[in-house]
Amino acid sequence: MTTDTVSAAAAGTWLLGDREINRLGLGAMRLTGSAAFHEGVPSDRARATAVLRRAVEVGVNHIDTAAFYFSRLRSANELINSTLAPYPEDLVIATKVGPARDASGEWAAPARPDQLRGQVEENLRQLGRDHLDVVNLRLMGQDSLCEHFGALAELRAAGLIRHLGISHARPEHLAEALTIAPVVCVQNRFGLDAPHGTRMLQECAARGIAFVPFFSLAGEGREAGAVRAEHDEVRAVARAHGASPAQVRLAWTLKQGTHVLAIPGTGNPDHLADNVAAGALRLTEEDCRLLDAIGRAAP
Repeated sequence: MTTDTVSAAAAGTWLLGDREINRLGLGAMRLTGSAAFHEGVPSDRARATAVLRRAVEVGVNHIDTAAFYFSRLRSANELINSTLAPYPEDLVIATKVGPARDASGEWAAPARPDQLRGQVEENLRQLGRDHLDVVNLRLMGQDSLCEHFGALAELRAAGLIRHLGISHARPEHLAEALTIAPVVCVQNRFGLDAPHGTRMLQECAARGIAFVPFFSLAGEGREAGAVRAEHDEVRAVARAHGASPAQVRLAWTLKQGTHVLAIPGTGNPDHLADNVAAGALRLTEEDCRLLDAIGRAAP
């Protein structure tokens, strides 16, 4: 499958709040190194900036990041700012608040509602912005998000945030959030190996809210990347289309609904081209039946 001439626009578009974006975006976590939340080899700065520049060139206009995406030598937000500012007018940068890491990289206690403003302001500073396009509240196991989401709604009313979303959430969290402020997206783990996210996928579709899966490529490997051999079904579909297994996974993800936005993360220019080209891969009904069987067999 040819990759070097495909635009992110091939995946189609979605209206995220008041901003039209291509459904194939970029996750920024892996720009900082091979394992952003663990000890690992810091990324090559030139390669990371090349990924960002090339992403914009091929039509990626949705980048997912966070202030807590950093390794020993690299900060995702700083890389985005230094590489892409002044930002293209159509670029939407989404970030997350809630989790916290100290300067050494160790996880700290999640932010209290009164600490969220500081996290928002840190993202503003690092990105060089006077407002944030989208801020997702990353839930940390709490049953209610009322106080945290209410604090973000106040920052939205003050003009520091344009749109709000939630992450790692259950349908009851979404219902609660919508009583406080509009929600434009939900970021949850979902993929061929994680079919348990289907209910939220459907909830978002019914409400016209974007569903943004994370770890759709990494699966159980999460931040560290894929850790298991690829499924035979994925390899078979890939061979049939002259595509890579990663492209098949992304194409399947996008096939789950026009409201689904993919944000595969990479710090490798070749992988970026491969991922973007997945937006042009059209799976057949037989392909989907074969791939869907993976989720049904998952524990």
